[in-house]
Amino acid sequence: MSTHTYNFGAGPAKIPQSVLKRAQEELLNYDNTGMSVMELSHRSKPFGEILNRTKSNLTKLMNIPDNYEILFMQGGATTQFAAVFYNLIAAKQKELSKTKDNSPIVVDYIVTGAWSSKAADEAQRLAESVKGNPIVVNRVVDTKKAAGAYDRITPESTWSLTDPAKNHVAYVYYCDNETVHGVEFQSVPKVNPSVPLVTDVSSNFLSRPIDVNKYGLIYGGAQKNLGPAGVSLVIVRKDLIVDLSVGPLRPLMLDFDTLAKNESMYNTPPTFAIYMVGLMLEWLLEHGGLTEIAKKNEKKANKLYDALDSSKLFSAPVQKEARSKMNVVFKLPKELEAEFFKGAEERRMVQLKGHRSVGGARASIYNAMPEEEVDVLVAYLEQFEKEHPTI
Repeated sequence: MSTHTYNFGAGPAKIPQSVLKRAQEELLNYDNTGMSVMELSHRSKPFGEILNRTKSNLTKLMNIPDNYEILFMQGGATTQFAAVFYNLIAAKQKELSKTKDNSPIVVDYIVTGAWSSKAADEAQRLAESVKGNPIVVNRVVDTKKAAGAYDRITPESTWSLTDPAKNHVAYVYYCDNETVHGVEFQSVPKVNPSVPLVTDVSSNFLSRPIDVNKYGLIYGGAQKNLGPAGVSLVIVRKDLIVDLSVGPLRPLMLDFDTLAKNESMYNTPPTFAIYMVGLMLEWLLEHGGLTEIAKKNEKKANKLYDALDSSKLFSAPVQKEARSKMNVVFKLPKELEAEFFKGAEERRMVQLKGHRSVGGARASIYNAMPEEEVDVLVAYLEQFEKEHPTI
């Protein structure tokens, strides 16, 4: 019996076999050091080379301009809810300090799912503690309130973006791909170019090309599409990095300036996770970069959505123009869910259950998921429907 497992988990998620094998080969003796990467000092020359190569390859893949800083941070992407808020409020307060303007600062949040909603909640919670300018958290849109569910991205004409000509706007924030609800932006939101645009790309990081120049800050946790849990990548425009003496009191480990000045090594960074991210970046380069991986991801997603749309038993609740290519959520009759998941696990298809907050099913088909494994899932969907023709 085959021991191969089809891992549709949302994260920690599938890593390519070739990457895992290379890590296995180097695990006990990295680059003839006689030590594992996990044993190397973060101040050592071998790890310095790993860090620099990882930064270089990320820059190459994303075409990151020189006026951006790459940071490797701990705490997971959720920690960035606070880090983004503190640092970008500080940048705006530094700007306003020149005129001693104490009028309110607005932060705009485009809420299209669970993660952007949680980010807005965190900003609201932290806003009360900021000294100086009052902080206003504006939910530009909340698609659940506007449309009844997180199953779409409502037209930009219905959004209430704050006018930077009349207000001090620190940033506009959105989550590019909502892992829980399977909603993904198909284009970059149109905002005033004078306002920094911030995006959480945790679950579609490096799944397609992205124009870094359109953003003030891009961040994502590695564990969904770029390696193991333990490190988050932050790409931030240098003019948004300000000294600790400016703006809200913030922990050193959340301060972009502290991390930048110390090459992401103010304390011991997650060395093995960074090494694994580096291997994933090399894998992407070997497979043609972001343009080629985007084509593969499009093909995989289309196959799965076509199967769901042609089914009478299964359904994809997200509107077509907002469907995620990474996290495909779908539904089937509640009374058949247990049987469906049991059958999937018998076929070694695992982690297909939807997020605990929404139920249903979810297939995460990240970069590492080959097309033939999506074919296996499609075949099972078709077989299961044939076995339940009267439902």
